[in-house]
Amino acid sequence: MKTMIMRAAVALTAGLALATLSTTAHAEGPERAPVLVPLQVGVSALQLATEDRTGYKRTSFKHWNAGANPSDGCNTRQEVLIAEAVELAVIGPGCTLTGGTWLSYYDDRLVTPAGSLDIDHVVPLAEAWDSGASSWTAARREAYANDLGQGTSLVAVTAKSNRSKADQDPAEWLPTSPQAWCRYGAEWTATKLRWGLAVDEAERAQLLEIAAGCKETIVSFTPAP
Repeated sequence: MKTMIMRAAVALTAGLALATLSTTAHAEGPERAPVLVPLQVGVSALQLATEDRTGYKRTSFKHWNAGANPSDGCNTRQEVLIAEAVELAVIGPGCTLTGGTWLSYYDDRLVTPAGSLDIDHVVPLAEAWDSGASSWTAARREAYANDLGQGTSLVAVTAKSNRSKADQDPAEWLPTSPQAWCRYGAEWTATKLRWGLAVDEAERAQLLEIAAGCKETIVSFTPAP
């Protein structure tokens, strides 16, 4: 009985979160307040669907483009590196980065120089395609692949950890540092909520398992334009 009551409470809260999402998505103005929900509620709000990779090509997602400020000479990759540096790099001509230090939270490593890092799409491009992006326009896929509007969409990590992850979802791969799982689960969920992407059964089950051990973790997201 207690378990049934708890599930009902989670379902009700998830419904409220979805209602909040709908309202926020239709709010007027360029700046919208982020939706803040507990991780379990955020996961429960994700649509369940069967994934389909038919027709996927990485080139369907144009990246890296000129970034948030096309006049500064920095592309999306470079802008992520500048934003996430724990010790700032020197920005030279053509947005070349010299020095600087970054924390790769997937494997809890401090990294330098910038060339040692990959910029990971927290929800990989192939996974996005499987989960709903196959029906998007080319322009929307480009916006997804270069998403600087939410800090959880792109992250600087070691090349080793990024290539170990590849296009796998949380049911298939998690960061090697267990201390990163709460953050990773929240960032994955935030990205899928932001872009209206679905989850499959195994993915959802793993996210709920992560959420059960991350009760204080909050998902923060704004719906993509």
